[in-house]
Amino acid sequence: MRKQNHTSRLASLAAPFAVAFALSAPLANAASDYNNEHFWSAQPEGQAWVTNYGECWQSLHGSGELEPCVAAPVAAVPKEFIVRLNFEFDKYRLENIVNDNELRRLDDYIAQVKETPVREQISLTGHTDAKGSDAYNMALGQRRAETVRDYMVSKGISPSDITSVESRGKREMLPEYDIFAVEQRRVKINAEYGG
Repeated sequence: MRKQNHTSRLASLAAPFAVAFALSAPLANAASDYNNEHFWSAQPEGQAWVTNYGECWQSLHGSGELEPCVAAPVAAVPKEFIVRLNFEFDKYRLENIVNDNELRRLDDYIAQVKETPVREQISLTGHTDAKGSDAYNMALGQRRAETVRDYMVSKGISPSDITSVESRGKREMLPEYDIFAVEQRRVKINAEYGG
């Protein structure tokens, strides 16, 4: 009777371990499947690859037939970007711009600058048409460049990234337009890549 009791007792003690082992087997298989699903050898060795779920993993074991992980390309900011914000005659504020499509182009440029991981050093140069004195046009071109700077900063460009704000007044006319044309009233943006 004691022997039976002892056997029953052993069976009752072993039962929880058997249940735990039985329950852990599927988990072990799942972990194995997970590893096989998510890790594989890259060709060349050490390159990262994408899983069926769009995850990027790196391993030395497993399948090597999936696409390598590739960072999304960042569009380069143009080194020179001319905004032909055609200001009303003798005006320099944003509300005096006669062509809203240029303001949308500037917004696109600002978004592009903000998305690139490279820091730009931006310079702004204001221009005028040929009407008026040189001194007056230098001041007007400066106010136009400052208007664009203030707008860019209000849209999230760091003031420290705008390294130069100046005027050329009527000194650098666009040769394809009449010297009095509205197209001469512009702000030129140059971007050089900093560190």
